[in-house]
Amino acid sequence: MIKIGLNKEKAKKLSAKLNLLLADYQIFYQNLRGFHWNLKGNDFFELHLKFEELYNDAQLKIDEIAERILTLEGSPLHTFEDYLKHSEIKVSRNVSNGKEGVQIALGNFQTLLILEREIMELSADAGDEGTNTLISDYISQSEKTVWMLSSFLGK
Repeated sequence: MIKIGLNKEKAKKLSAKLNLLLADYQIFYQNLRGFHWNLKGNDFFELHLKFEELYNDAQLKIDEIAERILTLEGSPLHTFEDYLKHSEIKVSRNVSNGKEGVQIALGNFQTLLILEREIMELSADAGDEGTNTLISDYISQSEKTVWMLSSFLGK
């Protein structure tokens, strides 16, 4: 048992999956920053603000995920080398077209949602309501954002 009353092996598995999510969110965050900085065109004002909103949200989630890993008595990844090694999300470079940035962000959200659902299954099996609640909130927020970004693209 760990200090919060969860099975040690199950907490270790959860920490490992949460580290993958942490790596994904770090690369996602950097992609969003790049879209925000490099954006050009007719959608500049609207998307510049949206990408800023999204990267600020990702930054908060990064901290929450790392703190949850620590709560589970794990060790959060903290180097860009580790993030690049473990992230399913790929680095996007020099994207200045807003619609392309939105399309990439949608793909990144899909990657995050798939992993978050895997984490939900593990947290339910471990009886880990803290992780379950955290990830459940992320999923519902991301699903709404996916709907809105898809609508922006006319999909």
